Amino acid sequence: MAFPILEARHLTVGYSGPRKTTHTVASNIELTLRAGELVCLLGPNGAGKSTLMRTLAGMQKPLAGEVLLAGTNIHTASKSEVARQLSVVLTERVTVGLLTAYDIVALGRSPYTSWSGALTDRDHAIVAQAIRAVGAEALARRYVGELSDGERQKVMLARALAQEPKLMILDEITAFLDLPRRVEIMRILRDLAHRHGRAVLLSTHDLELALSTADRVWLLSKGGALADGAPEDLVLRGTFAAAFESEGVRFDEEAGSFTTQGAFHSEICLAGEGALARWTRRALERRGYRVDDRRAATTAVRVVDVNGTAAWELSTAAGSQQHGSIEALLGALAQQDIHERT
Repeated sequence: MAFPILEARHLTVGYSGPRKTTHTVASNIELTLRAGELVCLLGPNGAGKSTLMRTLAGMQKPLAGEVLLAGTNIHTASKSEVARQLSVVLTERVTVGLLTAYDIVALGRSPYTSWSGALTDRDHAIVAQAIRAVGAEALARRYVGELSDGERQKVMLARALAQEPKLMILDEITAFLDLPRRVEIMRILRDLAHRHGRAVLLSTHDLELALSTADRVWLLSKGGALADGAPEDLVLRGTFAAAFESEGVRFDEEAGSFTTQGAFHSEICLAGEGALARWTRRALERRGYRVDDRRAATTAVRVVDVNGTAAWELSTAAGSQQHGSIEALLGALAQQDIHERT
């Protein structure tokens, strides 16, 4: 097993309050992160993820315990030593003036250059390699101010990679990106971990994407409890649902997603399986129906109202005579609901 790149031992994290008081966020944390792993830190708002991330990155001192970076206490190590082992990428946009993407990535070589900042041939080769690793070759000569949010985050990832770190810590870097860019950034991070051997720690609010991408999840609940495990294990144990439990929000273990659950105005039966059944269920629940699943090995999906007085069938099979749309189904249900109320 690979040597741990990051370790938390008996760690207690928190922050200072008024009148020299301290507020403890989480205590007795024991964590390890190894080369080649992508770990996502998840948790509800206010659980203390940012406090934990800052402490693990050496930006904030712990209340107790220690954080080890490649075996050395990160809070007592020299800044130059930490900079050669660890790179950090934050959500906030950084004002960079008239610098090209290549210039920004080259700043990642600062821990290795002399006071003049001059780059050697090896430095330039590492910068070019970092740009290729994140697929940003077409951005290299463009000014950073002209880049989209997704393009800018690619450049910041390349800068972090140019440091040749053993560990990359990234705090909500996908927060302001659209879905395709979020998926792309997560793919890049997974590639950096698995193909390039980096240890990658990412905090994110993108829960479903994290569940499908992370090797392991660190799940921080309000109250300071921290669970560590494979995403699937945390889901099946109910740990994931419990951490995000709040009024009107439910985690669906079958679908692997959250649903906003209000009062259901009616119950409906749905028989079928596959994509058509899943999306039909999603549409029905969005309209306020409690759905009773009845599995059946068929390409068709049959929907029956709670009284059994009406039925609809949908199918994606080619040439089917019952190729109804979900929109038409919802319209029919709405019309029936109007008749029942009048």
